[in-house]
Amino acid sequence: MFQKGKNQEERTNFWISYADLMAGLLFVFILLIGAIIVKSSIIKNSLKEKESTLEVQSQTLKHQQEALKEQSEDLEVQSETIDIKDDEITKLRNLLAKREQSLEESQQTLVLTKESLELKSNEIDKLNQLLLSQNTQIDDYSNHIILLQDLSKEQNLSQQKQKLALDDYKERVLLLSNEVNKKNEQLKLDDKKLLELLQAVDNKQTQYDKLLQKLQAQKAQIKSLTGIKLKVIAELKSALGKKINIDKESGSLRLSSNILFDKGSAILKEEAKGELKSNFIDYVNTLITNKNIYNHLDKIIIEGHTDSDGGYLYNLELSQKRAYAVMNYLLTLKYIKQNNITNKLVASGRSYLDTIERDGVEDKDASRRIEVKFRLKNEDAMYEIERILDAD
Repeated sequence: MFQKGKNQEERTNFWISYADLMAGLLFVFILLIGAIIVKSSIIKNSLKEKESTLEVQSQTLKHQQEALKEQSEDLEVQSETIDIKDDEITKLRNLLAKREQSLEESQQTLVLTKESLELKSNEIDKLNQLLLSQNTQIDDYSNHIILLQDLSKEQNLSQQKQKLALDDYKERVLLLSNEVNKKNEQLKLDDKKLLELLQAVDNKQTQYDKLLQKLQAQKAQIKSLTGIKLKVIAELKSALGKKINIDKESGSLRLSSNILFDKGSAILKEEAKGELKSNFIDYVNTLITNKNIYNHLDKIIIEGHTDSDGGYLYNLELSQKRAYAVMNYLLTLKYIKQNNITNKLVASGRSYLDTIERDGVEDKDASRRIEVKFRLKNEDAMYEIERILDAD
């Protein structure tokens, strides 16, 4: 696109230079023709003046000759009538001789003048021929000039279009400039508003810092509440870790189903009831004797778990029946009634949803179990709050 514009500009400059050259040549030819015409007119006027002078002189000579003839006649008459002195006659004769000599010289001058006139007329003819040839060339140049004028008109039209486009662009620039000025004024107003907002933000930042300090205090308080479960697990491990199997993460009491039930059965073995009673009382007693734990204790959950052998519904029913069997037995204990924890007991079956794996492989003996676990008040809410706070 730029190359095309450059070629067009070079072509335009060429035609402009060509037009200037032709105009210069035309001006030179016009000056030459004018000079020739002026010179020819001057020569013609000079020749006319000389011709008129010669005619006047010839007429004067004729008049003089006539006068001389008349004088000679008069002299002859006077010589006849009067004796003329010889000296005067001699003088008159000399004078006549001189006048005749001057007449001859004038005639010779006239001959030369005629010859020069003939030469000048030949020069004028040559000049006329030269003028004709120059007029022919001028006509050719005029045709070229007409073509150049047409091109110049086209260039003028394109320049006018460009000028209109430029004027339109200038108007757009003015509009944009006005818009920019308005935007600058708006920005000044926005700067003032921004300063006000920054001051408001500073005030808000101060309030935010105060709220953040308050939130940190509340977070520490919630952390202390959510840390109760960890404390309970630590108490259970400390009191029962050597006697019974306590899960490290949940703090639940795990009892093998192989000891409590026969395979596929939900009837509690008689020989297992004593161990169940002892482990349960030791576990629950650790929970309820500590006031800091007991005040937050919500439920004591008895869960039944199976391995993955068989269908889900079959294992779900079996796990629920085993959990209910354990809870029914525990409800017969005087310890439950004496400590008023009947309303805290809950039984549920989990089927094989929470199997135990060892090195990525299911440990089926360990998966078949009864778990006794505790649930603190608002444990789910505190866990969710703790998770949100940790995420923040």
